[in-house]
Amino acid sequence: MFCLRGAALGLCAVVLGPMSLFAAEPVGKAVEIRTAVNGARGAIAVRDPVYKNERISTSKSGLGQFVFEDGTKLAVGWGSSVVIDKFVYDDKKSVKKLTILAAKGTFRWISGKSGHSAYEIVTPAGTIGVRGTAFDFFVGPDGTTAVVLLSGAADFCGPGGCRQLTQRCDCIVAKPGRRATEPKRVSRTTLKSLGNAQALPFLSGGQRLSGAIGWVGGGCGLRAAQFEGTTRTVPERPAPVEEKPREEKPPPKEDPGPRPETPGDPGPRPENPGDPGPRNDNPGDPGPQNGGGGDQPNGDQGTQQDQAPSQD
Repeated sequence: MFCLRGAALGLCAVVLGPMSLFAAEPVGKAVEIRTAVNGARGAIAVRDPVYKNERISTSKSGLGQFVFEDGTKLAVGWGSSVVIDKFVYDDKKSVKKLTILAAKGTFRWISGKSGHSAYEIVTPAGTIGVRGTAFDFFVGPDGTTAVVLLSGAADFCGPGGCRQLTQRCDCIVAKPGRRATEPKRVSRTTLKSLGNAQALPFLSGGQRLSGAIGWVGGGCGLRAAQFEGTTRTVPERPAPVEEKPREEKPPPKEDPGPRPETPGDPGPRPENPGDPGPRNDNPGDPGPQNGGGGDQPNGDQGTQQDQAPSQD
């Protein structure tokens, strides 16, 4: 029978009886939900409880952040599926055993206040043991598992033995039935080997976490790149912009200053070109002349009647 989440749990207990109530034991709650996150009882919302034995799954763009009763934090990224398999309290409200089964997807884990030996994360390729730890891990569709240490220490044990992670940003990759690789710093090559450029989105920046769970880890050098499929598509420096050819316009002439209206005219000139200055009205007249110092100018005979003797 389908039961509603949260407040309707009591109704399920009445209808299904004490055994069903025990099976629906709440072990934590959702603190952040984006897009679509579902549980056994339908869509999960912020502050909804999560239950023991409940499978939590996210959509292709979904993200869920959860806090368990002992303070353990779990982020479930896009396209993921995980089951809270075991959650056993001790007398001090910490847990004796907290086991989750990670079927596929991408996750971030931060241990709570319980003892290190209480935590166990089971993947198709092996088991992650926790020692005061924060780490990201990825489980591919074929069971290939990658673990990246963010703080503390962790063990990964599979059919070929165990590997220890002790250095921040150390990473191992394991395939089902094979021994895990030697720990080495996570890099873009790691994502290529996983065949999924979005395998570790909390480190590469593909998905951003909120609160304390988002503060740990940094990027381990993956934030500088984004990927598409298995091909690296690192943002490159912008290519120099090719200058468009300018329109052909005559360059502006330098203006040396005021210039005459007529091009080539060096300055003001007389009205008649070539006239050196003022002149007499009669062309060729060199100007006034004295005839031997007299009052009459040379060539001016005056009135001849005044000078001729009278015939009377």
